[in-house]
Amino acid sequence: MPKIGMEPIRRAALVKATIAEIGRAGSLDVTVSQIAKRAGMSSALAHHYFGSKEQIFLAAMRHILSIYGAEIRGALAAADGPRGRLTAIVRASFGPSSFRREVIGAWLNFYVLAQTVPAAGRLLGIYQGRLRSNLLHALRPLIGERAEQVAQGLGAMIDGVYIREALKGGSPDGAAAAAVAMAYLERELVPGAEMRR
Repeated sequence: MPKIGMEPIRRAALVKATIAEIGRAGSLDVTVSQIAKRAGMSSALAHHYFGSKEQIFLAAMRHILSIYGAEIRGALAAADGPRGRLTAIVRASFGPSSFRREVIGAWLNFYVLAQTVPAAGRLLGIYQGRLRSNLLHALRPLIGERAEQVAQGLGAMIDGVYIREALKGGSPDGAAAAAVAMAYLERELVPGAEMRR
């Protein structure tokens, strides 16, 4: 008979192992057996808790998104004014908890999975909606009607930097990644930016 309270511990271990295995492989081409072995349990137990590799991966992405959401909320709570909010969003998007090799690998695979798995598509839509909402809230006081266009561009820039990072080797540099997104943002905030197009 299993010990009471072990299920949340084992689920968390499987989520952590899933992120690590996807980061190691660079794709979803990992087995439940590999994930379970890394978590120190049997694949039967992993299937018992999640049912399938897809469900384990979705749980891992929910975990990643909850950490990201907490970092964004914390950064926004400390931000001063609309520009401060924008800077906080960009920096938190490339913070040390989110911009790690294994998490970046999970994001790349999440974008792909969202094209074919409805539950992943819904989860991606929630992330994109929250990012858009946070950006619009900060951009509207600064640039008015152009806020929607710039929010869309900055969201695409953030996602694009993750994709590029996933495709290269070495240790991710969150500060350099944030600087790329901030440079785009600063160009868009300059008065008359819409006239230069």
